[in-house]
Amino acid sequence: MSGKSLCLALAACFAAVAAPSQQAAPPAQNSAAPAQPSAPQPAQNAAPTQPGQDSGAQPGGDANIPNGANVFKLPVNEVSLIFTVTDGHGRYIPNLTQNDFALLDDQKAPERVNSFHQQINLPLRVGLLIDTSTSIRSRFQFEQQSATEFLLDVLKARGDRAFVMGFDVTPTVTQDWTNDMDGLETGVNRLRPGGGTALFDAVYTACRDKLLTERGPEPVRKAMILISDGDDNQSRVYLSEAIKECERAETIIYSISTNWTPSRGPGDKVMEELADETGGEAFFPPNVEDMATSFANIESELRSQYALNYTPADFKTDGAFRTIYLYCYDRRYRVHARKGYFAPRD
Repeated sequence: MSGKSLCLALAACFAAVAAPSQQAAPPAQNSAAPAQPSAPQPAQNAAPTQPGQDSGAQPGGDANIPNGANVFKLPVNEVSLIFTVTDGHGRYIPNLTQNDFALLDDQKAPERVNSFHQQINLPLRVGLLIDTSTSIRSRFQFEQQSATEFLLDVLKARGDRAFVMGFDVTPTVTQDWTNDMDGLETGVNRLRPGGGTALFDAVYTACRDKLLTERGPEPVRKAMILISDGDDNQSRVYLSEAIKECERAETIIYSISTNWTPSRGPGDKVMEELADETGGEAFFPPNVEDMATSFANIESELRSQYALNYTPADFKTDGAFRTIYLYCYDRRYRVHARKGYFAPRD
């Protein structure tokens, strides 16, 4: 699509659907969640795929659900997009309306917008991934303390859940899904530094085995907090495969770099790409003491979000990846949203 035609499409995309959505009734309490393929049965002890292989998360049947359970169901042709908006100084922008944005799904304006609202309070599902490789040994205790304080601050509602995973050569879950702060703190304190770094394997495994399969009676916001210097020297999957698994799990990555040197290295670019491609944000604190500020910024973002539910045009249940381009007409503002999603397979 040429630049001129893209601008015309953006200018027209919400105008065509704004009027019906403005007349619509307020969304129900169980507001719609993103369309996603049903998760495969997780292979708890299976290693990630070798480089060059397909990442293997193909849509399948529904996860096992007890008879009579009240499970939220989303029409397969609806997509929910959760995003934030910041200005040039990183401050979050509230009180924007649907008419402030334009959206393209698979390079087409949506068929209709079903709902738009801000500062939603959906339950959180947070995966805390901490690099425990040898390179971070000197600052590891402070990272543990900051991570524990973050979980204490961010998990406030009864419906919030988190898990703790450490990784060096292999990823290790030290605390499974819970909202029990004592259990989460114990999980963080169980981590011990040592070994190489398999960052991509850890992100891939956390999405495949934890975040992709996490579902419940209502929509949730899924986020991964990744603490690392970004230098990977042991993974068997590529960076692109780890990102694709995050997109399948519809998980936003907030990365905190532990590279305290003045210059940006290759690892910082990795941390930035993981966050940018999934709709999150990368943080580069200048020293270990400022890591707490990065956690505070992440907490603010998780509580300062917009939710947009729409029906795509020409939607096909073919398992293909569909791109999302969300744009704010006010060029002073930047939209943080995932770049796309995998349609379910019929």
